[in-house]
Amino acid sequence: MEEIVEGDGSGAGRYTLRPTRLSNEDILFCIDVDPESMVEMKAAMSPNGRPLTRLDSIKQAILVFINAKLTINPEHRFAFACLGKSASWLRKEFSSEVDSAIAAFRVLSATSSSSNADLTSLFRVAAHEAKKSRAQNRLLRVILIYCRSSVRPNHQWPVNQKLFTLDVVYLHDKPGPDNCPQEVYDSLVDALELVSEYEGYILESGQGLTRVLFRYMCMLLSHPQQRCPQDHLDIPKPLAKKLPAADSTTTDDSIVTVSGISEVQNIRN
Repeated sequence: MEEIVEGDGSGAGRYTLRPTRLSNEDILFCIDVDPESMVEMKAAMSPNGRPLTRLDSIKQAILVFINAKLTINPEHRFAFACLGKSASWLRKEFSSEVDSAIAAFRVLSATSSSSNADLTSLFRVAAHEAKKSRAQNRLLRVILIYCRSSVRPNHQWPVNQKLFTLDVVYLHDKPGPDNCPQEVYDSLVDALELVSEYEGYILESGQGLTRVLFRYMCMLLSHPQQRCPQDHLDIPKPLAKKLPAADSTTTDDSIVTVSGISEVQNIRN
């Protein structure tokens, strides 16, 4: 909240921001283990030369997130669940140890058959854990990473019960006759708006690029208590190539588009 403080007559008044303590976070990752989590990412290889799958990239991105989050505040804690037909625990105890995440990922693997996805059990677990977190003056957040291009998640949840914040990262195939990622995305948006206490973000990609997933995880480092609405989110900003100053005469061939921005390039004879 902004507070206007009177000036001393020598200039305009100054503005200060009242100090507010942000709650330490308990973050529950829920990772989709449908067979679609084994789809290979583009231009991404493991050290042994094997193509990286979505699940491989998700594990890497979460470890980057955890290390960055603990650098910001070592009091944040993390737990892990997986989503098959419903949600189940991988590691129930919230911990600030990176080794805890590594141990959970060692036993994390994809299922052999596809099924419906019911988020009700995930929301029930999150609501229960949120009450425990609040008793310790902490804040619970769920980060759901969903990988199904043709299976709309379903849930049963009261309209007026918002006890935790929900973020969603949705990795999917491009639209086609056998899938409906837009409908799946719409269902995820509905779920987020129904349950999220603070501003929740939903980020999606059908490009299959690891760097996009890593960028999304970096965006989710933001604390729910100090977020702007997602519609106002303008990070990360595109990097535009700096070009020499324009000559006085240019032609159509001198226009170069970089990251969606048209810039003028010198023509040297």
